Amino acid sequence: MTMLWLSAVVSLLLSSSLHAAGAGAGASSLSVRRYDAIFSFGDSFADTGNNPVVFSWYSVFDPVTRPPYGSTFFGHPTGRNCDGRLVVDFVAERLGVPLLPPFLAYNGSFRRGANFAVGAATALDSSIFHAGDPPPGASPFPVNTSLGVQLGWFESLKPSLCSTTQGKKKCKDFFGRSLFFVGEFGFNDYEFFFRKKSMEEIRSFVPYIIETISIAIERLIKHGAKSLVVPGMTPSGCTPLILAIFADQAGPDDYDPATGCLKAQNELAILHNSLLQQSLLNLQARHPDASIVYADFFSPIMEMVRSPGKFGFEDDILTICCGGPGTALCGDQGAITCEDPSARLFWDVVHMTEVAYRYIAEDWLRIIESPGNKII
Repeated sequence: MTMLWLSAVVSLLLSSSLHAAGAGAGASSLSVRRYDAIFSFGDSFADTGNNPVVFSWYSVFDPVTRPPYGSTFFGHPTGRNCDGRLVVDFVAERLGVPLLPPFLAYNGSFRRGANFAVGAATALDSSIFHAGDPPPGASPFPVNTSLGVQLGWFESLKPSLCSTTQGKKKCKDFFGRSLFFVGEFGFNDYEFFFRKKSMEEIRSFVPYIIETISIAIERLIKHGAKSLVVPGMTPSGCTPLILAIFADQAGPDDYDPATGCLKAQNELAILHNSLLQQSLLNLQARHPDASIVYADFFSPIMEMVRSPGKFGFEDDILTICCGGPGTALCGDQGAITCEDPSARLFWDVVHMTEVAYRYIAEDWLRIIESPGNKII
């Protein structure tokens, strides 16, 4: 019995239990209705435009601010690391909430929600990644945009959101009628460690990352959050960037022959997701009045990787749509863009295409829209 197979079974069992726990939480007092607002924390899988502001000092070199980003839906770059919409965009559309404005790049009202996610954000504080001399090519993390920092932004916004709610209870009621996304977190933490540490060392950091996410969830619950969606990690071993990093190190046995993905990196993601789900079960038990739902980022992508034809994708499923030749990034001058992004899973070296995010959003919405996960 392989470690990957065993971990997958554990993850599946935990996922089923957690979904059931979330759906049943407070079932006697919860009823179906729309959310008043959505608040999102995370990294580039959820960032709707904060990244160009945070890293404005090198924006001239930031490809996400240039075409063809945004070309499929918006017709221009929006700061999203995608050709179009992200999962959080599809969720907002379905729930009747405006697309989430990026907190750092928007001057209007945040009464219907705000997005604090930033590309390259980590769960852990960035100071941990500066210990010792960074290796060549390592992510610099020049600005701290960690989960804790994003929570600070939310708390700085809170007075303006609550100024018209006539008291602390009204403010908590507003957040109780809102939907909170906490993640994805983990991909950037581990991606940096991949360049510095052994896999055994990296695995030792998983509990600390999970604890950081759990503390953030409890912090939001104290503010009044009652409906929280917590995405797990993507299968990083299938990501073109990670495949490229290990291209000169990995041997034939390091790859899954059925998918071409790196086994150890995917096993790390499965471990992360399993511990995250167990943590969410514990949080749910401590906060029965809240609905804490795990959103599976891993399984939908793996299904697309294993059965690309089922989703209308081309067979070379791990090939990017935008980027290259050589080291050219999507958005760089001379980079190549595929003719049909809807036929690809990966838009660039890390992120998925809009059509892939649409499929993932449908999976998440089936859980979010279940009656037990709605608010009064």
